[in-house]
Amino acid sequence: MLDIVSKFRLKGTPIYCERYGNGHINKTYRMICDSGFEYILQRINKNVFKDPIALMNNISMLTNYIKKRIRNSREVLTLVPTLSGQNYQVDEEGEYWRTYDFVTDSICIERVEDACDFYQSALAFGKFQDMLSEYPAHTLNETIPGFHDTVSRYAVFKKAIKADVCGSVDSVRPEIDFVLSQESFASTLMNLLKAGELPLRVTHNDTKLNNVLFDRETRKGVCVIDFDTIMSGVITNDFGEAIRFGASTATEDEKDLSKVEMDIKLYTVFVKGFLEACGKNLTKKEIELLPVGAKMMTLENGVRFLTDYLSGDTYFKIHYSDQNLDRCRTQFKLVSDMDNKWGKMNEIIFKEAKILGL
Repeated sequence: MLDIVSKFRLKGTPIYCERYGNGHINKTYRMICDSGFEYILQRINKNVFKDPIALMNNISMLTNYIKKRIRNSREVLTLVPTLSGQNYQVDEEGEYWRTYDFVTDSICIERVEDACDFYQSALAFGKFQDMLSEYPAHTLNETIPGFHDTVSRYAVFKKAIKADVCGSVDSVRPEIDFVLSQESFASTLMNLLKAGELPLRVTHNDTKLNNVLFDRETRKGVCVIDFDTIMSGVITNDFGEAIRFGASTATEDEKDLSKVEMDIKLYTVFVKGFLEACGKNLTKKEIELLPVGAKMMTLENGVRFLTDYLSGDTYFKIHYSDQNLDRCRTQFKLVSDMDNKWGKMNEIIFKEAKILGL
């Protein structure tokens, strides 16, 4: 690792390095130099991101674009160039590495501890959208093809059922039937995008609470992180992924489904913050469809978890044999709960949009 570190333009000599964070995809390290400067060093997972150079080009273009629209450097990640001026370095084994300035006095929150945290994350993701509202989304590289193409996710799911490599299809018939019952809904957003009724935008695609850094003292959102899945897409999905992850009353693998529901108060808080930050840039159709995004991302993730379970748990990291099955069941319970609260979810959108004059 010392060899790879020496390739970057660091301010000082590293004297301390340790694994950092809870990410499951890339290997992340925190480095401290004798000068006092700190950095984040990451090895990009080539199994997930097949074209690391295209990925790094996305990140470089977007961070440079955002820097022109902020006042405080902490509001965006800063890539550290290599000695040769590149934004990544390849080691002797063909692995790709990158380095960021460490965002000082910041913390990462894994789960909503207070409604204010969720509101701040909504402001952060909304501000992210606001800053990139005029960026030409079509110019971005697709780092994971079809990442939020729910229709394609269904096609892969059906192949997994047919293959039944683990012989588990018969044991999860209720879950399979639930997924198939939602198939007509699953194409809603993709159809609207193709019809030109939804604009193509820069989307983060992984808008979980833990992808926002918070100020250690004020607890306010500082910046959005994890740019690896930033591609072109529909904004409803970014809103929806945040709700799916942050407004659930239970963990993603909760076995007791009676504990699983969408917290309508947290949903309201996020709607308020998100629309305050970027609502002026959204079309009326996008605002109207935000609840659809919440349900869509919850359904899609459930389909992905069940697909992985049927395929032998080859994608998502698991800690016990039926974890992906538990994960899919919590998502399907959330989908059902959203259906029960559908009128209220839409009412909240309408109310907040009216208050803001959108």
